[in-house]
Amino acid sequence: MEEVLELYQLPYDPRFPVVCMDETSKQLVEEVAEPVPPAPGRVLRRDYEYRRHGVANLFLAFEPLRGWRWVEVTERRTRVDWAHFVAQLLERHYPAAECLLLVLDNLNTHSGASFYEAFVPELARELLQRLHFVHTPKHGSWLNLAEAEFSILQRQCLDRRIPTAPILRRETRAWVDQRNQLQIGADWQFTTADARIKLKRFYPSFER
Repeated sequence: MEEVLELYQLPYDPRFPVVCMDETSKQLVEEVAEPVPPAPGRVLRRDYEYRRHGVANLFLAFEPLRGWRWVEVTERRTRVDWAHFVAQLLERHYPAAECLLLVLDNLNTHSGASFYEAFVPELARELLQRLHFVHTPKHGSWLNLAEAEFSILQRQCLDRRIPTAPILRRETRAWVDQRNQLQIGADWQFTTADARIKLKRFYPSFER
């Protein structure tokens, strides 16, 4: 926990950007009947029936100090999918970074082994040399600011029926572009000193 908190206190450095990542799923649902739009004295009416079209996965990366985020919609969330997502982060979005400080949870796919499954060993090693994984503790996913960003995405974009992956990509891209243009970041205030006081019960105790 303290390693994550100390990362959030670091000043902005483009050579060593602090980026949070998380993933979630979205059920693809098609309306059976066209919703009736709201009118004076009448709320939006939507038929309770719908058609399911499977589930899409969303990877999200968020750099809180720069106010930048990126969402990738994929069919699956395997080790290979995750490794390709992180590789794109490095090669496309952070080509000049010496080392990407990546905050993420302890999902079993979130490890260096995934890179060796997705790429030839030489490329896997090259990518991993530019990565430093900082895992949140068990039951400590609230420390990951990507989770908070997903919560906002859910409220502003995903809280409705979306029938296909292409439409989901289009909608999430519009949401990302708008927030990136406004450079909406996160001002994290909870420090290691705060944790040692407010979360004291979670620290080990030693009897003399």
